[in-house]
Amino acid sequence: MSASSPAPVPAAAPLLTREHVLRALRQVAREGRTLPPGTVYELVYRGRRYPPRAVAELAYRLATNDPTASWPRPAGSPTNALLESLDFTITTKRPVLTSGSGPDGDETARQQAEDLYTGLPKDAPEPAATPTQAAEPTAPYAAPAYARADALAELFITESALDAALAGLQRRRNLLLQGPPGTGKTFLARRLAWLLMGAKDEHRLEVVQFHPGYGYEDFMLGFRPGDEGRFQLVQGVVPLLCQRAAADPARPYFLLIDEVNRGNVPRIFGELLLLLEADKRGPDYALRLPYAPPDASRFFVPDNLYVIGTLNLADRSLSPLDYALRRRFAFAELRPQFGAPLRQFLCERHVPEALTDQLIARMASLNHNIANDPELGPDFEIGHSYFCQPPPAPDDAAAWLRLVLEQEIGPLLADYWREQPATAAAQLRKLLA
Repeated sequence: MSASSPAPVPAAAPLLTREHVLRALRQVAREGRTLPPGTVYELVYRGRRYPPRAVAELAYRLATNDPTASWPRPAGSPTNALLESLDFTITTKRPVLTSGSGPDGDETARQQAEDLYTGLPKDAPEPAATPTQAAEPTAPYAAPAYARADALAELFITESALDAALAGLQRRRNLLLQGPPGTGKTFLARRLAWLLMGAKDEHRLEVVQFHPGYGYEDFMLGFRPGDEGRFQLVQGVVPLLCQRAAADPARPYFLLIDEVNRGNVPRIFGELLLLLEADKRGPDYALRLPYAPPDASRFFVPDNLYVIGTLNLADRSLSPLDYALRRRFAFAELRPQFGAPLRQFLCERHVPEALTDQLIARMASLNHNIANDPELGPDFEIGHSYFCQPPPAPDDAAAWLRLVLEQEIGPLLADYWREQPATAAAQLRKLLA
């Protein structure tokens, strides 16, 4: 389906399972075997790092019961994609400092990488393969259930607002949560996904954050250096997630994009902008991606993929979203909630009632002044999430609140009124009085 699908394993070769790979990793640890080091990628398991292709080849030999069998896939994307599909983590190698090059330098780098492991001591025996509290689970992981009552208990929005956000997401398949800083946009985004999944299933959820350095190559498809220093075509976050969603059409999958407007949105999305439309999902609307080779399959977005983004309205350095993107999303607006939900939340965490009343009254007054300032407005109001981590001891609450106001709210006000420092100082004094 995507532009750079891994090369297929020959039909005669049995596919690897997660258990095959785990057996290989246990054998490496048990025998203290030294694997040929990878050059670009590493498989990370229990804090240790292994060369992906060498692990795959050992697992393949165990699976085929042939100690001389050669792993039929090349290193890089073809091998990494298979291991990732078995829920193993593949990362690029972290840089290490060596005192020289050549074989000695390579050995030094390998040893330094091992020394950085912070779990079990290097000489400690590998835990037994039989199930124990710390062993790899033998049964599939069951994600904890998540229901509507759970969401309403931890969200600071009304039931009708929650229903409206869910309705927009289900209708358009794409939802943008917008609002001032500190209104819980990212917090809500994850819980909307959990609600539609019915569980806190992180395996069906991918989170990315846009920023000025994030590009189409990270999001969709691009060239990256391979094991031998040559550039090769590598799929980004979206095609890989679309593959998983298309292979499991009965269940919803989610892409969460934090800080959508911090990136160059038209460049990052590319042709995905067309395929995101709710009525242009599925293989009938598949497109060929620009970098894809002529024989590659075309790319499409499956109907069971949902996209939730967050949008900070108060950042004056960001450009507004273009109308082409806006037309493909439903929007839900979040506002600061300094009312009954926050009062109950702080009361349950033993914040003194008088301190809670003071906080709510003063923040409501501050937001009123911000909203009525002609150079600011409602988009610059301050959200409630700044106050959602009170200390466990009631006696520490007053000092906690003062620090939040001085170290977090104060600098924000100074930025808001950077041309009027006296106004910022006056507003902070009212909060601290």
